[in-house]
Amino acid sequence: MSSVPASLNPAQLEAVHYLGGPCLVLAGAGSGKTRVITHKIARLLEAGYAPGQIAAITFTNKAAQEMRERAKELVGARAAKHLVVSTFHSLGVRMLRADGTRLGLKEKFSIFDSDDVLGLLKEAGASSDNALARRWQWAISGWKNQGLNSEQAEAVAANDDERVAARVMKRYEEKLAAYQAVDFDDLISLPHKLLRQDDEVRAKWQETLRYVLVDEVQDTNTIQYELLKSLVDHPDERRRGLFTAVGDDDQSIYGWRGATIENLKRLSVEYPRLKVIALEQNYRSTGNILRAANGVIAHNPKLFEKKLWSDLGDGEPVRVVECDGEEHEAERAVASIQALRGAGGSVAGGGGVEFKDFAILYRANHQARVFEKALRRANLPYKVSGGQSFFDRAEIRDLCAWLRLLVNNDDDPAFLRAVSTPKRGIGTQTLSSLGEFAGRWKTSLYEALFAESLGTAVPARAIGSLHEFGRYVNDLEYRARHTTGSEDAKALLMGWLKDIGYEQHLHDGEDSEKLAAARWSNVLDFVDWIAKRCGGEIENDGGMTVETEKKSVLDVAQTISVIISLAERGDDQNVITLSTLHAAKGLEWPHVTLAGVNEGLLPFRSDDEDMTPERLEEERRLMYVGITRARTTLLVSTLRRRKKGRDTIQGVPSRFIKEMKLHEVQAKVDPMEKLKALRAAAAERAAQSAVAGSKA
Repeated sequence: MSSVPASLNPAQLEAVHYLGGPCLVLAGAGSGKTRVITHKIARLLEAGYAPGQIAAITFTNKAAQEMRERAKELVGARAAKHLVVSTFHSLGVRMLRADGTRLGLKEKFSIFDSDDVLGLLKEAGASSDNALARRWQWAISGWKNQGLNSEQAEAVAANDDERVAARVMKRYEEKLAAYQAVDFDDLISLPHKLLRQDDEVRAKWQETLRYVLVDEVQDTNTIQYELLKSLVDHPDERRRGLFTAVGDDDQSIYGWRGATIENLKRLSVEYPRLKVIALEQNYRSTGNILRAANGVIAHNPKLFEKKLWSDLGDGEPVRVVECDGEEHEAERAVASIQALRGAGGSVAGGGGVEFKDFAILYRANHQARVFEKALRRANLPYKVSGGQSFFDRAEIRDLCAWLRLLVNNDDDPAFLRAVSTPKRGIGTQTLSSLGEFAGRWKTSLYEALFAESLGTAVPARAIGSLHEFGRYVNDLEYRARHTTGSEDAKALLMGWLKDIGYEQHLHDGEDSEKLAAARWSNVLDFVDWIAKRCGGEIENDGGMTVETEKKSVLDVAQTISVIISLAERGDDQNVITLSTLHAAKGLEWPHVTLAGVNEGLLPFRSDDEDMTPERLEEERRLMYVGITRARTTLLVSTLRRRKKGRDTIQGVPSRFIKEMKLHEVQAKVDPMEKLKALRAAAAERAAQSAVAGSKA
């Protein structure tokens, strides 16, 4: 296409224009992969594909939103509106809403969040032990991500604990089916099951989605890979394998949650015509930073050869500093930030330096605390990536329970939360009796409300309150189904909150008026969030607006669980970022500090585990990801002594520091000394200005 050549390099152009079969784009860090994907969407449209026949699949809502917005800029709002740009899980919801009835699901099934799952597992396993239920949850999730059901899980169970978990999984599956609910993992495994066993449905979706692009393919787990195969393995050989997978084997860091680098190996075996194109030009980092990254990753075995390079110049040397301990490390990191901000335009990269230009990255969450303390002491603003999500707040979970109940009246966990929040004179004894009655007759709690024989189980005075609640839910569901547009949706939601007295409920539950007001403010933000989606407007992190079709309140409620489960309410605050290396993937900052680069921390190793070659390779990829987050300056910090539990032990610099091959002697300018010099210079200028003023 005529508009493409001027803006893409030769490798990017080759990736965009190759439409003849399966394609793997090895997109190194900072190599412009999103640009390639969006330009390839434009190329597909030019080649005759309809917008609705192109699917671009990502892992996060944020990535999908960015991709849709950039595609809109390239192909126009009309075409972009009909593109299928979504996460794996959102695509799964779409498929199950359309065809899940073939698996026995009703159209308005519920999506259980992590807390719902935990409660259901405790019920299935007849246990009140949260830690045990969590272990079951992880085991079951792992099996589902491998495409195993409970019978298959029990067959492969390695010990008694796993055999127990597999038996709990069977009862858990039965309860999910009874509640007409799915969990997050089912959003991939059930669509895959649907496509695998139903030829008609598979043919329909293969005809609907005729070309598939997958971002971050190295992060796919077994079942996600199989779902992709089910979509692209068309019986017509000419249409088999029409996909572009974009990824980087050097950035595969999610093995702990089921992602497997083996999927990249499988691509070249299962698709012999696979075209492999490497994007090696990095548009993010300076030469010195990339040489350090290439030095580290060179120690891993290679699936595909690739070496990053940049034409941005060598830039500042990568600095390695040795600190006495965690507190000293935090002080030096803060001093480095202050020094770079004080240097202003003289910093390589030019321009004023803002707080949001800095990130301090570490291997484990517990390392954040000492940096938070140092930043607060220095009065520097910061945020901790991975802190409590907006959607994890109790008041938001309350309202989501109500919305889930509107979508699926059989959602018992949602019913229990909604019926008791705010309290309406329906006590625990009444709910317990209702639960026993529903269990005896194998109905949901909501359905049991209207049973003629309910009076045999629940006192007459309680039945009136239950019926009133049920009638209100019915009425609200009807209005939510027929209300569209931002203004009408907001009026409906605010009326609902007034009807149930939710604002007063928040004030009654808090000793502090200030805290109650803050929680109510969160509720209002949530109302606005839903209303915008009803009006066809979704605001992204940069304040831009993505236009979609108008939806009813019930339409938005139907997808709210998956939106919340993947939610990333980012913002453009001017603050320093503290983040784990895992959470930093896909992001970048001009100035990065890698903290605690010591043996035992990075690579991470606990006392009771062996460092297998595979684990070491993944930890090395994590170091590589950390290095390539930096654009202009990189400070690598290691500890002489570090804390381990209650003890202080000798710190051993990480092997990865040596692997960076910083052959030239790096200037180890102490940021404390640099800060003192800057302050002294500022004081001298102020004194000179005062003298000049007095003379005048």
